[in-house]
Amino acid sequence: MSDVVSTAFVGARRRLFGLALKTGIATILTLGFYRFWAKTRLRRWYWSSIRPGGHPLEYTGDGVEKITGFLIAVVILAFWLAIVNLLVMFASLSIFAAPQSAYAISILLLVPLWFWARYRARAYTLSRTRWRGIRFGMAPGALGYAMRACLHWVLTIASLGLLWPRMTFRLEKYRTDRTYFGTARFEQGGRALMLYRAFAPAYVAALLCVGAGIVGAAADPRAFWLLLPLVPLFLAAALRYRVRSIGIMASEKRLDGLKLAARPSPAGIGRIVAYGGLAILILLLLPVLGLALAQLLLLPEEVLSNPFDLFSLGPMAWLAAGLFVVIYFGVFLMWGVLRHALITAPMLRHYAESLTLEGVGALEAVAQRPGAAARGAEGFAEALDLGAAI
Repeated sequence: MSDVVSTAFVGARRRLFGLALKTGIATILTLGFYRFWAKTRLRRWYWSSIRPGGHPLEYTGDGVEKITGFLIAVVILAFWLAIVNLLVMFASLSIFAAPQSAYAISILLLVPLWFWARYRARAYTLSRTRWRGIRFGMAPGALGYAMRACLHWVLTIASLGLLWPRMTFRLEKYRTDRTYFGTARFEQGGRALMLYRAFAPAYVAALLCVGAGIVGAAADPRAFWLLLPLVPLFLAAALRYRVRSIGIMASEKRLDGLKLAARPSPAGIGRIVAYGGLAILILLLLPVLGLALAQLLLLPEEVLSNPFDLFSLGPMAWLAAGLFVVIYFGVFLMWGVLRHALITAPMLRHYAESLTLEGVGALEAVAQRPGAAARGAEGFAEALDLGAAI
């Protein structure tokens, strides 16, 4: 094998479309119960499609692990939130004589748990990922990550966003420095300053948006019209920063002599998001318009004003209700399927094909890492709905 290898993405979107459609239908028919196996099957497809140096990644996770972890997490969260909310509500009514502060405090108390769950979910996914037969892994550190993430967010907000690149770099370094490939440990090199050049356009665009909003609210409402070009400008600059920061930090990662180089294109990712999003919007508008037309044609006017009359009407009303249910769930189903086929898969292809590995010969000395227990799998991430695309 050459000492410098590229990464290929070999998955066909037609097969992904069929797999996402089948698993989506099974998830709906089982009232969501199959989602844990659906995610497992989709990950195996994605992982096997990514091939650094011609060797595919392997995903060895299991749906049983996911649903078991989810059920445990739901029970723990329900008990914890009930106790915490009761104490917070009691304190709020006693001190402030108003329940609104209790609601705000309850939401804030979920923030550390959200970061803690994200770290654990990533650790589980890595523990179920292999390349060239060697298992990835992640050292324990979810509590430390949650504490650091909360602190960085406070500092970033206090700095009016100027410390955002520092937060991006520090949190990624914390995760990377605790990531293993077999017995070899990753290291995140570089400094936070290397991200500021990519961050500057997004920050300037954000300041312009805020300035236009303040002027519009305080002095001249016509300033709100400036938001029409400024908001898309900010979104494009934010996407550019996201893509550039991923490439910059990936190129500074090391693994026992192995060097990574990643050059994803912000314009390429932008086209995938824009064209894919537009295609999904157009394709999903058709069934929605069909649903509205069916309701207008099949339902009498009195039912449209009072849906409860549906139970006292004839078969046409029931047919319209059936169409509503089918199209309603069909829209959500096709949203997930099209998102995989038109956005997620093309983006992963782009990122994968922009990645090269230098010094792969150094990995010959890497030994297998001991297997990690499921430790709740991604249960808390699922319960908190962290929204991973895969």
